[in-house]
Order: sequence, then C-alpha cells, then structure tokens
Amino acid sequence: MRWHRKPPRLTSVGSLLWPWLCAASVALSLLMLATLLTLLAARGLGHFWPATLEQVTLRSGETVIGQPVREAPLPNAAGTERLYFTGNRDLDGDSWRWVALGDIAAVAEPNDLIRLERAPWGDFIGRLDVVESAGQRFEGEAAWAFVAQALRLPDGQRPIARLQLTSAQGDTVSQPLAGVTRFQAPNAMSWSQKVAVWCKRIWQFLSEGPRSANTGGGVWPAIFGTVMMVMLMSVIVTPFGVLAAIYLNEIAHQNRLTRLVRIGVRNLAGVPSIVYGVFGLGVFVYGIGGSIDSWFFEDTLPSPTFGTGGLLWASLTLALLTLPVVIVATEEGLARIPDAQREGAVALGATRLEMLVRVVLPMATPAMLTGVILAVARAAGEVAPLMLVGVAKLAPQMPVDGEFPYLHLERKFMHLGYHLFDTAFHGEDVQAAIPLVFATALLLVLIVLVLNLTAIFLRHYLRRQRGNEC
Repeated sequence: MRWHRKPPRLTSVGSLLWPWLCAASVALSLLMLATLLTLLAARGLGHFWPATLEQVTLRSGETVIGQPVREAPLPNAAGTERLYFTGNRDLDGDSWRWVALGDIAAVAEPNDLIRLERAPWGDFIGRLDVVESAGQRFEGEAAWAFVAQALRLPDGQRPIARLQLTSAQGDTVSQPLAGVTRFQAPNAMSWSQKVAVWCKRIWQFLSEGPRSANTGGGVWPAIFGTVMMVMLMSVIVTPFGVLAAIYLNEIAHQNRLTRLVRIGVRNLAGVPSIVYGVFGLGVFVYGIGGSIDSWFFEDTLPSPTFGTGGLLWASLTLALLTLPVVIVATEEGLARIPDAQREGAVALGATRLEMLVRVVLPMATPAMLTGVILAVARAAGEVAPLMLVGVAKLAPQMPVDGEFPYLHLERKFMHLGYHLFDTAFHGEDVQAAIPLVFATALLLVLIVLVLNLTAIFLRHYLRRQRGNEC
C-alpha cells in the first residue's frame, strides 16, 4: 500500500507571496530576454530590407531624395523633423539630412529612383539615365536590366561600362560599372522581389567580407574567427580544468593548503578580463612567442612570426580566463557523486585509476560540460583581452587555408565582439553603422546560443546514456 503525503498548507502571507514573487521574477527575466532579441532582430534584420525611397519637395522648391530613417522633435519643440539617408557623399559631403516636417510641400515615391552601392563613395541615390558599353547605349528599363545582369557575373567577367547618374539636385555623375557592388530600384519592386532581395542580402552579410571600414559588406571572417577561437579554447581548457578538479577533489589531501587553492581558483574567476589580456601579452606573446621566433624563425626577424598577437595566443589567454569556471563546475560535480560509488568500485577489485576513469568521470561528465558551456558563453563575448593578443580590425588572411600546415595559429583573426565594438565606435559613419551593430550583436547572440545548445544536447545525451546503463 502506497501512502501519499499531502503538501503542507500555506498559511502565512509570506508563504503565499513567495511562489508568486519567484514566478514574477522568472517571467520578468524571460520578458527582458525576449525584448532584447526582438530589438536586435527588428533593428538588425530590418537593415537588409530594400526600403522605399522618397522624393521630398520642400516649400523652398528644393528636392531631397532619400530613405526615411526616423523622426525626432525639433530642438525648440516647435515641431518634428525627419532624418533621411540621402547618400551621395561625394556630392554633398554628407549622407544624412534632417528635414523639418513643416517645410515639406509634397512627398512622392517614383518608381525610377535607384540606389547604388559604390566603392569608395558609398551609396548613390538618384536616377540612372544612360549606360554606355562597347559603343552601345542603354536607357530606361534596358539600362536597369543591363546593370542587374552585369552584377550577377563574377568580377573578372563583367563588361566595361559607364553609368550616367542624376542626383536630386540635378548633378550628373559618371560612374564606372567596376565600382558598383549592388544595384536596387526598391520602389519598382514587388513584395516577393523585396523578400528575395532581403534573403540575398542576409546571405551576403553572412558569407562576405567587410567593406567601407566595416560599415558595409559581411562578417564571414569574424564568424569564422569567433568559432575557431572558441573551439580551440574549449579544446585547451577542458583537459586542464578537469584534471585540476580531479586532483583537488579526488587526490589531494583536504588540508589548509587545498582550501587556499580553492579560494584562489574562485577568486581568479572574478579578475577583470583585461588583466588576463595583459598577462597573455607579456607571457604568451612576448615571452613564449618571442622565444619561439629566436629559436625557429631567426631568418624572419625582426619581423615576428609567433612574437605577435595571433589565434593561438588569444585561445590560450581565454582558456586561462575560463579555467576557474571549468574547475569549479567540475569539482562541484565530483563532490555530488556519493562515496558509496567509489567504495563499491574499489570493493569489486578496481584500482583507484580504474575507479576514477570508469565510475567517477562518466558520472561527472554532465558537470564538466556545464563548465564548458559557461566557459564558451564567457569567452565568445570577451573583447578586452583579445585587443592585446591577436584580434584585428581586418584580417586579410584567414587562419585556415589550403597551404601547409593548413591551420595557421600565428595569424591574426577577426572576432564578432571586436567587430561590433569597432563598427560602433570607430567607423567613418556611425549613423550608417547602427543597423550593422544590431545585426552583428544578434548574430553573436545566436552563435553563443548554438554553441551552448550543442553542449547542452551532448550533456543530455550522456545523461540518458548513463541512465540506460544503470
């Protein structure tokens, strides 16, 4: 006969409020997380949508063509003004213009407005009049079709052509086709065409390299560098953290020295990350890297090979940064294993090493993966130490290529966190970089989420396998 205990009755006001306060805290945390992701997605992914261009006629008779961005009250609170992205930095000296709503006489959305992304002057917004190529002359829709078809070809196969453009003020610009990277006529697009362009631009953002001082192009080198660095860091930190935790919990005598070591490890987890960066610069880069150069790369000196920041030193620095997290998580997992499991294995004839390898470590594997998850979450978002030990604004060579030894640990690399920082604060046009900042931040959050989910699913799988064996 099975007996069921009734749950205790909640009588006091505090007992009644406590569950509701806990539930409200969880709900508030989830709401804040959802708000953050929604903001990043709306501001970041919205940047790739081909926005409608407006032709604004002012009461003074002046014409402004651009993309409306946002509205704000005037400084004297007498009305509202609207910010337009007008492009044409080579003509006007600036790509942005505020227009007071009270000064607007008419707003139109003509289908013949186009937007070109050029190098090096950025976007041009206006009209495409004529395309001249190999003695041929294209106008109107034929000119649009010629440019769109030419941009689909690889760079080496594009025809030599020159575009005659007209700005909102009537200025004529002669633009070579070789300097054009993207062509759009958003007002003439259907909804399905805009969706197709939106998907294509997102793919280009994920698969191409940066352009225009990181305010254009994509972030593929930064994605690759971030994932590669996190993987190397995980491979380095996991064995050292697990071995240190095993020694502290299973082998070392539990005395005052062991307690001091544990206190030191926990305190290291709170050291500012820039301190680890300084340590990595002094010990790894200048100390070990300089010694390697003097021993094996003397012919290349004074140009350093390993004596400068690179992927290897960045991974080692972040491994040192996250080592206390792995040690603490693994040791807590080892401490939760009942002593009866150890005593039973020894009683059945297992040696101490066999007991650790076949009984203790499999049971502590989920705790080890928890430490790795926390280490990945912290390492993927760190920027300060990387600025000292290997990250670069633009890395012309990838750490992995087809040349022997294929993985070049001495090379500098790009990182999404540093790319986010550099785009937000060091770009030539901060206003244009804001949408890319949101898009890069969303991508960084998603990468950390994917890496963590991979470790979580692996931990869940190992737990199920352990349960099936039992």
